Amino acid sequence: MATRPQRTERRTDALSKQRIVDAAIEILDVGGESALTFRALSARLATGSGAIYWHVADKNDLLAAAADHVIARIMDEIARGAAPRETIRAVAVGVFDAIDVHPWVGAQLHREPWRPAMLQIFEGVGGQLQALGVPERAQFDSASVLVNYILGVAGQNAANARMHPPEADRTALLAAVAARWMQHDPADYPFVHRVAAQLPEHDDREQFLAGIDLILAGIACVR
Repeated sequence: MATRPQRTERRTDALSKQRIVDAAIEILDVGGESALTFRALSARLATGSGAIYWHVADKNDLLAAAADHVIARIMDEIARGAAPRETIRAVAVGVFDAIDVHPWVGAQLHREPWRPAMLQIFEGVGGQLQALGVPERAQFDSASVLVNYILGVAGQNAANARMHPPEADRTALLAAVAARWMQHDPADYPFVHRVAAQLPEHDDREQFLAGIDLILAGIACVR
């Protein structure tokens, strides 16, 4: 009796770079950079590491691709044709929210600032300055101030949020900090004593956007 030739099993869901990036983002969001290993990624994708290496060179390449994807998605959601000031605010809050959800993105943006993710942010902000009437000689400085503020505050906010367990009461934690502030001599720290009461209830996102507006107001004075 003739025997049938054996057929090689093939994946019904073809492995692609996008599937690898999506899986990497899931791992990064839960465990951070230390959790992203090719062994963990292989297990999640039910494939061998060799198949993954076909699409990405190494962990650094994968981190960069993941950050590019997160930022590209944010930039694609920004409304086209909005006023320059509103476009800058939309870029700012989009990046702020993205780094809050994906805290590893902030570090990756600083690590490789020549990647598309950083360039998209810089272009999204800087590209609006001419329409705001900012002189060309001041556009690079203005864009740099805005981008550094956005990434700095967003990164610090994400780090602060992860210093405590998710179930922690934010207002209570900040009230404790305010109480520590009030223990210091008001003669030495009069401003700190005046604003301490605002600390527990302030909204990080609103304060972040207030900072963007203050920077834009200053930039508007450049002539």
